[in-house]
This record gives sequence, C-alpha cells and structure tokens, in this order.
Amino acid sequence: MAPHELAAWLRLLGTAGVGTESARKLLFAFGSPEAVFQQERSALHAVAGLRLAQVLLTPPEGLADAIEASTSWLANGTNRHVLSLDDPRFPTDLLQMADPPLLLYVLGQIETLQHPQRLAIVGSRNPTPQGAQNARQFAQALGEAGVCVVSGLALGIDGAAHEGALAGGAPTLAVVGTGLDRVYPKRHLALAHRIAEHGALISEYPLGTPPLPGNFPRRNRLIAGLSQGTLVVEAAVQSGSLITARLAAEQGREVFAIPGSIHAPQSRGCHALIRQGAKLVESAQDILEDLRVTTPQRPARPAPIDDLLLDPEGLLKAMGHDPVSLDALQARTGLDTATLQARLLELELQDVVARLPGGLLQRLAQS
Repeated sequence: MAPHELAAWLRLLGTAGVGTESARKLLFAFGSPEAVFQQERSALHAVAGLRLAQVLLTPPEGLADAIEASTSWLANGTNRHVLSLDDPRFPTDLLQMADPPLLLYVLGQIETLQHPQRLAIVGSRNPTPQGAQNARQFAQALGEAGVCVVSGLALGIDGAAHEGALAGGAPTLAVVGTGLDRVYPKRHLALAHRIAEHGALISEYPLGTPPLPGNFPRRNRLIAGLSQGTLVVEAAVQSGSLITARLAAEQGREVFAIPGSIHAPQSRGCHALIRQGAKLVESAQDILEDLRVTTPQRPARPAPIDDLLLDPEGLLKAMGHDPVSLDALQARTGLDTATLQARLLELELQDVVARLPGGLLQRLAQS
C-alpha cells in the first residue's frame, strides 16, 4: 500500500463517527478513501448525512501521529503488512462476512492467511489442567496433519492451542484485540514472537490500540470467519468462546465441542453447544475426518517414559478426571500397551479406576 493510500485509510477510519457501516457506504459511493476526501460537502452529505459530512472535511486530531506510527512500524520489518479490502492478499473468507474488517494489520508470514485448511480452537481463560492439555494435544495433532490452528492469543485454551500447533510443525494464526505494536497478555510475548516466525498475528485495530474489553468479542467474528470450523475445548455458559461458536454457525461453519465432567463449570458451555447441535469430538481424528483432511504418514517418534508414570499416582494424574480412551492414555504416557494394561488392572483391582462402555476408562471420584 502506497503511503498516500495508507494515510487516506487512517484518516477515514480515524474520523470520529465513522464506523464500518458508514465507511462502507462512503467507499461504495466514491470508490476509495482518497476519493472520499476529494468530494464536496454536498456529495458527502448525500451519502453520510450532514453531521458526518462536516466531520469528514477536517482531518482528525492525531492523524499525523497515526500515520507516522504506521509508516515506522511497516519500515521496521519485512514481515509487516497493512491490507485493505481490495488487496489480493486479503483473506477471501473474510470478504464473505457480513461485516468484514476494512483494514487488516498483519505481523508474520502473510501466506498463512491463505492456508487451505484452518480450524479455530477457543475456550476458557481459566481452564482445568485437563482442558489445557486437551487443547494442546488436539492442536498438535491437527498441526501434524497440516491444519493451521486459529485462536486469540488469550490466556488458557488459546495459548495452549497456539503452543500445540507450533509443536505440530504447522503455522498458526493469532487474531488479537489490540494494535500489533503491543502484546496482550504480556506473558505471551515470547509466544507471539514464535507465532510471527511460523505463522502470523492479525488485527483490525490500529497501532496503539490498548486491550479494551469491547475489542475481544468483536475480534471473535474474525476467528470464526477465518476458519472452516471452530472447536470449543472448555467454556462456561457465559463465555466469549460461545460467541465465537455462534458466529461460526451463523457463517455456515462447523462447530465442534469436547465433552467434560458434569461437575465442572468449564464443561457446561460445551455441553450446551452439543445440545444445540455441535459435534461431540473425542479425538483430533474426529475433526480431520469431518473436514476431510488426510493425515500424512510420519515416522513414529518414541516418547520418553517418565518414571513417575509407572507409579499409580503418576498414572492417575495423567488420566485426569474425564473419561479417556486407552489410545489417548497411551499417547499421554508413552507406555507400551502391555505395561499400561498391567498398571490399569492394578488400579481397577484397587477400585480407583473403572472401565466404561465404549472402551473408555475413568478415574473414580474417591481417588
């Protein structure tokens, strides 16, 4: 984008009272931000109304600083971009939304925006240990299958999903609710750098935008819009993750949910989604089959066995409190089948583990 074009975009979107709807009307009428500011008051009045027409005639306060900040940010790296709707690199999935962003800031590998297979993973900022582990393991398995994981860089499930995707060797997209010149939360600074190296961070908010509460529900529509489906790992009934799931369903995208304990508040949102028609999933393979993704054949990597896992308490900790399949438990522990079955039999005889229908195992409450 040429500097004069960027300046016109920043002026348009920085003008008080100009929201996305009024900006779209102006762009539809005049073709570009630069053309908007070449119009007479009467032409602007006819499209945007008298009050907004008057405001558009005067550059907003702080425009020069915004232009300087944006041009400096772009000049400080080759992996920094600002995309408008008419840029061929703008994600085509977002163009199909009813309310697409008009300007998109990108930090990282811009080709990630065109990745052919993308899945959102969202959930609680305060997950259970099992929930965080599920997010990480699902994301890693999806990454190993070549799927790009999309999330929001928040604490909890989001961060675990990004970490898992990176461990799986696939790019990951972080849609943030601040300007890209800052990282929120700060403890994810190192993670944000890794995402920029192997994927991308994107935002519709101008540089300098702080983490305002209203930004995050709004950015959820981009998480859903960028993805073929959305997986909710853990979520309370009143949760931003359910907003993302609803937006995904409204856009005709698949919604998946992992069931959990009936006693855990973090599971109630997922259970509500399942009752509403979300697809219950127990493994990443369930999602890959639904999205028709073929898992690449990779050489098996022997997992180191932690001596603690041979101890009953260590194995119980690996099981967590949710029903788990033998395959999933074997993947978590790295134990061979014979050793794992022997340890499980000991725990069954001690009445601390029960076998459930469908080949599942569960740690009993008294343990």
